Amino acid sequence: MNTVRLDVDADTGVAVVTLDRPERLNAVDLEMVRELGQVWRALRFEDAVRAVVLTGAGERAFSTGIDRDAVVPQPSSPYMQDDPLLAVGPKANGLWKPVVAAVRGMACGGAFYLLGESEFVVADPTAVFFDPHTTYGMVSAYESVLMAQRMPYGEAARMMLMGTAERISARRAHEVGLVSEVTEEGGALAGAVRCAAVLAGYPPEGVQGTVRALWAARETALAQAFAQAPHLVALGNLPAERQAELFAGRPREYRVR
Repeated sequence: MNTVRLDVDADTGVAVVTLDRPERLNAVDLEMVRELGQVWRALRFEDAVRAVVLTGAGERAFSTGIDRDAVVPQPSSPYMQDDPLLAVGPKANGLWKPVVAAVRGMACGGAFYLLGESEFVVADPTAVFFDPHTTYGMVSAYESVLMAQRMPYGEAARMMLMGTAERISARRAHEVGLVSEVTEEGGALAGAVRCAAVLAGYPPEGVQGTVRALWAARETALAQAFAQAPHLVALGNLPAERQAELFAGRPREYRVR
């Protein structure tokens, strides 16, 4: 695979899935969408893997979401919008083994599709979280729904609405529940692997049933909210060329809180 790396430790039963485009800040292109789907579906049949860690290559970013150079053809109807990121997560591909995310550096925009389908997030002090959609004239729909289920409403609303003007630090993300643990610098992956190894050591039927039960508590609300998202995006997004203009002139300063 070119954009996703899979490493399996047969002794612990833990697989590490790495987004492997560090030169593009692990932005998700259509090839990565395809490869992630393949990995998640393959892990469904790999009984030796009982827990998964998801991380990004390099030190600068977990992922910055969809690659802006990715071309996604769209039908003209607002009732038939295609979002390739809906297929990148483990739950979207029917994987009910626990997934722990390890975040270093930036996690923004479309990265929330992946964090939203992870059981919990371990971060190091360099981690920052933000959503740039509103800055560039775009509706944050799916991302907002996922984060509103992970954070208090006011915190999720502030992050999604403030765009590139603010970034949430690992410390603040931990305070509001988006992150479950902040490690020492450079320790997020090891911390996530340590948790995953514990989960992999338990009987898998009970662990996977618990993952399924936890997701069941969320999925009805997600399905109803996601049903609104295509229309909100179609109505609220600026034309692509105007988005590009805003992106080119984006402000360089931001506040970390």
